[in-house]
Amino acid sequence: MGTINVVLVDDHVLVRNGIKALLEDQEKINVIDEASNGKDALEIVKSLQEGTVLIIDIRMPEMNGIELVNEINTHFKDQNLKTLVLSMHDSEEYVVQSIQAGADGYLLKGSSKEEFIKALSKVADGDKYFSGDVSDAIISNFINGKNTFFEKKQTDHQSNVFKLTKRETQILKLVLQLKNNKEIAEELAISKRTVEVHRFNLMKKLNVKNIMELSNKAQEYNLV
Repeated sequence: MGTINVVLVDDHVLVRNGIKALLEDQEKINVIDEASNGKDALEIVKSLQEGTVLIIDIRMPEMNGIELVNEINTHFKDQNLKTLVLSMHDSEEYVVQSIQAGADGYLLKGSSKEEFIKALSKVADGDKYFSGDVSDAIISNFINGKNTFFEKKQTDHQSNVFKLTKRETQILKLVLQLKNNKEIAEELAISKRTVEVHRFNLMKKLNVKNIMELSNKAQEYNLV
């Protein structure tokens, strides 16, 4: 593991101090800055180096954590920043909204030090990490399109019913060629995280569970 630069974003000073105390004996983890709300964090983001991990609380004044994650992924993509949501809430809605905003991970504040370091390391390496207490059912429902948060009304069989974007169509073609996320990212010159988000959206929009169903639906609706 290389050196990980961290920015703490939480409106409670005691929480930020507690996280710093937890990380202080980790030689390769540096807390380089902190903010008490999303707006202040955005000012910090402007000067961050690529790969910096922001540990973000959800409920904050001025701008909440989910809004901050969305702003980072919308306006600061070139910096390839990582976002780990650290929250006391295991609400399905919060987790799903965090994923939609582009969060790289979601961890509960009650997690152990070992899990926290593991999550931080994985996110810094470009992987996703979701707390064991929230990941299995919620991520499965998210991918399978079963979650009521994503339910859609029945529509007519039309080729444009899924409203796929140009990028989603590109990724769909590559997925059906059995290329993995890394290969797709390299071919389209985008980040692996961006590919993962588009794949989530494809599975959600088409309401499919696996590649076979994705292929069948793509052929049925002439999507590629």
